[in-house]
Amino acid sequence: MIDTKNKPVCVIVGVGSGNGAAFARRFASEGYRVALLARSTVFITELAAQLDDARAYACDITNATAVGLTFSAVRKELGEIDVLVYNPGVGVWGNVEEITAEDFEASWRTNVLGALLSSKQVIPDMKQKQQGNIIFIGATASRRGGARTVAFAAAKAAQKSLAESMARHLWPAGIHVALVILDGVVDTPATRKMLPGKPDDYFINPDDIADNVVRLTQQQPSAWSFEIEARPFSEAW
Repeated sequence: MIDTKNKPVCVIVGVGSGNGAAFARRFASEGYRVALLARSTVFITELAAQLDDARAYACDITNATAVGLTFSAVRKELGEIDVLVYNPGVGVWGNVEEITAEDFEASWRTNVLGALLSSKQVIPDMKQKQQGNIIFIGATASRRGGARTVAFAAAKAAQKSLAESMARHLWPAGIHVALVILDGVVDTPATRKMLPGKPDDYFINPDDIADNVVRLTQQQPSAWSFEIEARPFSEAW
C-alpha cells in the first residue's frame, strides 16, 4: 500500500479543460497529491474524481481572504505544498480606447495579484524546507503590447516582472521560481471551435506543456532555468 502521507503536494491554480487539466493529470501520474483550484468546482470536482489523491477547491484567487482559507485547507487536508503552478490567463481584448478601467483592473488582479497572493501562501514552508517550486504560466504578450492586448499584455508583463523579482529573492533559499512563456494557441475544445480549419501542428498540446513544467521541477539548482518558451514550429517568431 502506498503511504499517501509522504507524497509531495502540488497546487494548481486555474484549472480548466486545457493546461490546468493536463498539469493535474501529469503531476498525479508523478505521484503527487494534487489540489485543483478554480472559481467553480463543476469541472474540477469531476477531474479530481478521475485522479488518485486529488481534491477540488473553489477559490476566488483575487481575494486575499479566500486565498488564505483555501490554502489553509489544502495544507490541512493534503500536507505542506511542494509545487505551486499558477495557470490563470484571463484575457480581455480591446485597444486603449475600447478597454474599460474595470476590464484592465480585472486582468491585473487575475494575472498578477492572484499570483502574489498564492505565492505568499507557499513561500514560508518552502523556505523552512529550503526547497520548492513556483511555476508561472506566462505568454508572449508579456514581451510586446499589441493594439488589442492593452489589458492582457500589461498584466502579463507585470506577472513576468513579479516572477523575476521572486526568483532573484527566493533562489538562494532553495525555491525554484520559473516562468513558462506560451507562444501560440493552446489546443482546447474552445480554440478548435474558434479555428476549425487549423491543422494539429498549429496548436500547442497541453500535455506537452505539462511535460515541460514537470521537468522544470526536476532541475538541479546549479542549472535552474528561469524562463522557457513553448511554441509549435508553425508559430511565427
